[in-house]
Order: sequence, then structure tokens, then C-alpha cells
Amino acid sequence: MSRYSAYIASWILLLASLPLALRWPGWWWGAGIAAVLVALGSWDVLQTRTTLRRNYPILAHFRYGLESVGPEMRQYFIESDTAEAPFSRQQRALVYRRAKGVMDVVPFGSLQDAYAVDYEWINHSLAPTRIEGHDFRVPVGADTAQPYSASLFNISAMSFGSLSANAVRALNEGARRGGFYHDTGEGSISPYHLECGGDLVWELGSGYFGCRDPAGRFDPQRFAEQAARPQVKMIEIKLSQGAKPGHGGVLPAAKVSAEIAATRGVPMGVDCVSPARHSAFDSPLGLLDFIARLRELSGGKPVGFKLAIGHPWEWFGIAKAMHERAAREPGSLPDFIVVDGAEGGTGAAPAEFIDHVGLPMHEALLLVHNTLVGLDLRERVKVAAAGKITSAFDIARTLALGADWCNAARGYMFALGCIQSLSCHTDRCPTGIATQDPGRWKHLDPADKAARVHRFHDHTLAALRDLLCAAGLSDPSELGPEHILRRVSPVEIRSLASLYRYLRPGELLQGIPEHAVFRDYWGQARSDAFVPPVRLEALRRSKVR
Repeated sequence: MSRYSAYIASWILLLASLPLALRWPGWWWGAGIAAVLVALGSWDVLQTRTTLRRNYPILAHFRYGLESVGPEMRQYFIESDTAEAPFSRQQRALVYRRAKGVMDVVPFGSLQDAYAVDYEWINHSLAPTRIEGHDFRVPVGADTAQPYSASLFNISAMSFGSLSANAVRALNEGARRGGFYHDTGEGSISPYHLECGGDLVWELGSGYFGCRDPAGRFDPQRFAEQAARPQVKMIEIKLSQGAKPGHGGVLPAAKVSAEIAATRGVPMGVDCVSPARHSAFDSPLGLLDFIARLRELSGGKPVGFKLAIGHPWEWFGIAKAMHERAAREPGSLPDFIVVDGAEGGTGAAPAEFIDHVGLPMHEALLLVHNTLVGLDLRERVKVAAAGKITSAFDIARTLALGADWCNAARGYMFALGCIQSLSCHTDRCPTGIATQDPGRWKHLDPADKAARVHRFHDHTLAALRDLLCAAGLSDPSELGPEHILRRVSPVEIRSLASLYRYLRPGELLQGIPEHAVFRDYWGQARSDAFVPPVRLEALRRSKVR
């Protein structure tokens, strides 16, 4: 009967308080509380959906309450400062300090275990250098009519709709002050992206939001109108994203506000669907044709694409198409490629996709870099990378692996004040960043948060400059895999250069190298289809049947 103790006690309290309430009116409060508990317990016993509530009336609700605050309890009182779930308290604190402009030095030694497997560091030099500034730049689209000079550290793709109006305002104003770019995300260019004048990279997803016809197909005229905006510096075709690669998305009709409908070019009151694949092309060669078309329609602005690496042969198919076109149609080559890691991102996604789909950023970046080097295309195509980058060391390691610049989404969300409440998908973000609830986002001060975004960018690149000087380097481009060391066992240390197999320039043109991924999959790739020949033939046979 202990399972029903709370329910029985509520009945006893109600029966005992009613006579007292009739005699002394002050007891009506007690009778009222007892009546609520009796009603709750009775409902628990009579309902059939939840066995736990039937077996433990009233008591089960205490369990639900404790469970609901479990993540907060663990984050604030149980987790260690270095536990990355998904970002550690140490990582978040570093962003907060740099964004606020307060002291970011650490006392009494590192919290990292220098003897733990996977511990990484950069070796210093006895002849450190001196670098005057830290506004590091990467030229993109040198052969285009409107080349762009990108910062080494930019805001990754986050759409209006996922982020609030004031969050978008703050990010763009911060980007304007710091001279770095703000990726719009696939939700297109909203009025809030345009208010402050910060540089934009327009991400074009499979829904073609902002440049679509009523049927959801690509509309070249609408694209040209949007791309002509002076703020739009580059165009980025999204093939897939790290949060949910190979998975489309649906913004429910209830969330498609008038502003979002106008921004995306979709009707109100209808689900806004982002398909899992593009309709403007269906092959690697088709992708390159689309790139050339967008470059022409945009007036010669740099055009590239973003992808999370999945099947190696699909990326190899794109690379083969690039090699075929390099000599005779150089204008169809992408000006840049953004490699998105499968570490997740700001986009809400099914748990299986977050945890078990796609290649992590380090391996994905290395594969893209190696392929381009092996085809002698690396000097003609810039490569950026995104995936859990919050510090100068994260940037240095990513550049050493093969990237030209880095993007970050969640790092800049922390700069805005994100507390990692893990409620981005609920529309109840407590900081007003990832919500469309005006009662929440209107309390986010864009001017104050823009200053934090700018400071985070500035102080992080200043820290990168200091790392380069300590390593005896004069420019970020000098960073290589030999500069980053990793402990691979309690008694063994290896550089990234010795851990990973790096291809020599043109090596893929001389035959398939002794590299497991290239050996197994390079031969399966084809430039006229994303699927390998064996699967393509099977698909054709199934259609015939």
C-alpha cells in the first residue's frame, strides 16, 4: 500500500480539513490543496496511458519533476569542467570571457590531463616570431569578377526561423564591426540580415528559399535579384549539413509566420519543406553546371558548396567532375568548399542522425584536402571547415589539418549568451536566441550582444596570433600537420603528419595511392552520377520491372 500512501494521505487530509474549514474559514486553503491532490490522484488511478501513474498516484509526478530538471542539475552541479556534453563548461567559459572582454587567463595550471590519450598541443619555438596584426584574411574567387577577402573565422550557417530576429541582428552587426562574414543558413536572407550591413554568405539549400517558384523549384530571376545585393559576398550551395546529413526538414505550418513566409518565399499556413536532395541537379557534373550558372547570375561572385562527407564515392564523384572540367571549363569549378563535421550543429535533428550519421570534421576535412591535393586542384579551390570550434587552438588544429579558414555556429551562439540549455527545438530558449517567441527574444539586446560577438572574434584571432608567434610562424598558412602533437598512448606521441596519410600533389593523377579509402572507393566513383555503377545498374533494373 506504500505505493498509494500519498493518495491515501490526500484523502485523509481532505476529510479532516473539511469539518475544520466549516468551523474556521482559514482552513479552506488546506481543504483546497487536499482537494487538488485528491483530484490528481484520482485521475492518475483512472487513466490508462501511464502505468507508472496508476501504480504510484501523485508520487509519480515527483519523479517527472525531478527528471525534467535532471539535465540542469547535471550541468551545474555534477559535470566536470572538461566534460564535453556537447560543450564543456571550460569551453563555454572561454567564449563568455572573450565575448565580455574580461580576463581570459587561467590560474594554477591546466585542467586538461597532459598524459591522457588524445591530449593535443602545439609545440613552441625557441625563436618566437612577432606578428603585428591579427586580421588574417583568405582571398576567395581570385578569378571571378567580384572576389572576396574572407576572415579566418566566420559565423557558420544559422537561419532566421531557427534563430530569433534579435539574434540575427546581433550576429550581423558583430560581423560588420569585425569585418567577417555571416552565413545566412538555408532560410534565406531576412530583413534582419540586412539591417546592419554585415557581409553575408547566402546559403542555398534544397528548398531554394528566397529564390524559388511556387512549385519549390529554383527561380533564376529571383536568385539574381537577391544575389545582386551588395551585402551578399559569396553563394554557398548546401548539399548536406553536419546536424542531419541526408535528411530533409519540415518547418510546421504553425511556425511559418508572415515574416518567415516572406523571407523564404513560401505560403503561410502550409508546412515549409526542405527536401533531402536538390532538384536543380542530380549528378556531380550537374552540380558544377549549377555553380557556373549561379556565378553568372550573381554577377561573378564566388560560388562554392557545403557538405558533410558520407559515402566516399559521392565526394570522389564530385572531385572527378572537377578534374574533368578543370582544364576546359575552369569557370565551373567551385571557388570554395565548406566541410561540415558530423559533430552536430544548431539544427535540431533525430538522435540517430546526431549520434551516428556522417563523418566527423577532422576525417572529412582531411579527405577533401587530400583529394584536391592528389588532383592538383588544391591551389584553385579554397577549403573551410566547421565543427565545434571555440578557441584559437581549435582554429590552429583545423588549419593544420588542411583548412584555409574556419566557421563556427555554436561558438557564436555562446557569444550571444547561449547557456546550452538544449532547448533549441522547443521554442522556449531561455536566452531569446533560438526562439520565435517575442516574449523571449525581445529581451535580447542586439547592441550589447553584437559587441560580444565582435569581441569574441577579435580576441580569438588575437589568441591565434599569439599561438603562431610562440610556434615561430609568421602566418596561419604556415601551419601544417607537423605542428600539432597528439598523445596516442601513455608512452607514445605522434604528430598529425605521422598519424594521417597525406597525398602528394598530383598523386591521384598517377594512379590509385596506397590509401585505404582511395583504394576501395576511388574506382567506384563517377562524375555523371552520385551512386556507384553497381548500385546505379540495380536502380535501373528495378525501374524496368
